[in-house]
Amino acid sequence: MTSLDHVAVDYEFGAGQTAADYPTLEEKLEVAADVTRTALEQYERPAVMWTGGKDSTLVLYVVREVAADLGVPVPPVVYIEHFEGLDDVRHFVDHWVDEWDLDLVVARNEDFFEHGWAFGDEVRVDELNEQNRRELDRIEFEGETMVVDPDSFEGNHLLKTIALNNAIVEYDFDGVFSGVRWDEQASRAKETFFSPRHDAEKYPPHDRVNPILQFTEADLWEAFWHFVVPDSVDEFPAGHAPQSRTDLPDGVALDDIPVPEKYFEGFRSLGTETGSERSDDRPAWVQDLEHTTERAGRAQDKENLMERLRDLGYM
Repeated sequence: MTSLDHVAVDYEFGAGQTAADYPTLEEKLEVAADVTRTALEQYERPAVMWTGGKDSTLVLYVVREVAADLGVPVPPVVYIEHFEGLDDVRHFVDHWVDEWDLDLVVARNEDFFEHGWAFGDEVRVDELNEQNRRELDRIEFEGETMVVDPDSFEGNHLLKTIALNNAIVEYDFDGVFSGVRWDEQASRAKETFFSPRHDAEKYPPHDRVNPILQFTEADLWEAFWHFVVPDSVDEFPAGHAPQSRTDLPDGVALDDIPVPEKYFEGFRSLGTETGSERSDDRPAWVQDLEHTTERAGRAQDKENLMERLRDLGYM
């Protein structure tokens, strides 16, 4: 497994800060580019975690832009397949993998797929492979059976975290770009731009790189409509934030822009098929972002356990 001896980054960069320390979009984008540039120069085998959601898509945009400036390849993108992904989002990922000529790595817990289990199946723990049984012991799961559900604590750990860890080992990734933000979830408020994951008893040693910690939800959408979308679609005017799914420039369709359709349908945070709900009928960026909760439409059992999940290696 990769040693991090070759990496020299400031693990304290961002400690004690909030989005307010970067008051303008220009400042936020500048630090995102600086963090990304450092990472692409320091890590030998970086990767980008890409869920297809808004946060990781903005990270991917920044990585692609900086990689082009440096004249280096765009790192592989890692998509976690966990039985309950939104079909629209997977279509979005596959479409833009082709458009942007990306190297896609699909991470999944092969034990579940090899058995042919599906979402909602009740699985006997003694039918799981040795690694999965060991991981259930580590999180002190005591049941004789578990339900295949990535929104449960044990399901999230096996179907997402272990899938990602196995991909890190298989591809020897040493730095993994992530789309976490300080304002998104309480457990993420203390994150730094370069976050060490070096405890080999918990996860394969690597670093998480968090270029957009300093963005709020509103900042993120401003970046999309001023930079991400116009830079991807020549016909799209910078700064035009559509007020509906039909409020697009002539000749531009939803599939032409790197924004999942779910956000036009009123979803503000995308998780699993059964664990995500729209929060309004209006597009995400049109809603009251300041006075309402971004992740209110997500499965709350997992949200309430986020700090413990992150300690195990979750995003």
